[in-house]
Amino acid sequence: MVDIALIEAAARRLDGHVRETPLLSSPFLDRIAGRRVLVKAECLQHTGSFKARGGWAAISALDEAARRRGVIAYSSGNHAQGVARAAAALGAPAVIIMPSDAPLLKIENTRALGAEVVLYDREGEDRDAIGARIAGDRGLTLVKPYDDPQVIAGQGSTGLEIAAQAQARDVMQADVLVCCGGGGLSSGIALALEARAPGLRVRTAEPEGFDDMARSLASDRREVNSRRSGSLCDAILTPSPGEITFPILRRLCGPGLVVTEDEALRAMALAFLRLKLVLEPGGAVALAAALFRPEAITGDAVVAVATGGNVDAAVFAMALDRHEAAT
Repeated sequence: MVDIALIEAAARRLDGHVRETPLLSSPFLDRIAGRRVLVKAECLQHTGSFKARGGWAAISALDEAARRRGVIAYSSGNHAQGVARAAAALGAPAVIIMPSDAPLLKIENTRALGAEVVLYDREGEDRDAIGARIAGDRGLTLVKPYDDPQVIAGQGSTGLEIAAQAQARDVMQADVLVCCGGGGLSSGIALALEARAPGLRVRTAEPEGFDDMARSLASDRREVNSRRSGSLCDAILTPSPGEITFPILRRLCGPGLVVTEDEALRAMALAFLRLKLVLEPGGAVALAAALFRPEAITGDAVVAVATGGNVDAAVFAMALDRHEAAT
């Protein structure tokens, strides 16, 4: 359903509407990791995360009638903003279903981008059922956060950029660590790298207690998280790997990596101090794995995708305080 042709077609539609984000480095981070660390700064993308890619790719692929009727999406905030931005630019009304415990910044930003926000209880309500009801009542097209071919293709444009940027830095063999929820970004990048940089291998990174992808890759079947909330890494808390994404990652991905919430906070602080990047906890787990799981990574270089920077001020201050206390 998703291949390099679909990714390249999405990349052409994205041209001029998303940023080519930089691949950054710091000798201080290299020293901690014991190898060269290259950070793909998707936190500098429009709306503060890579989700701007998938949202634009999916909505730009709709026919005019579907766009006029509108779209619906469910998200803790980053997919919400990506869809809301694309919908506003492409003339499509947007309804976004968000958990009531999502960071206030993400809820406010989604509304500011022109979307109607419907809040739900992540523990007690089924977002799929809510979305299906509203979509049916209003004739809206559902833009899934990860299990959608066009969304995966849009996220795969990140992989095309990584392939070219790594080659320009003479990095031909390396693990590419990707913060992972349902696997849309990971699978899109993996397909792009398979075609354009086969020496680069995707490795998923997840927070402890919500490591359904790592467990699924180990067991060769889709595992389910026992909890759906309770982590600062809200951006990547999903029930289980996607039906479309998991087979792609099972074929192309190396073993999953898992970090603690504290390590994600420490990675946030180090990204700010050494790269001047603002990351949210869920967007920092790949960098945390690069820095604090060196024994699980092989090679002289590692690429870590910093997937998002939509963090509330209090959480960001917590990250800086934790780092200061640890040093």
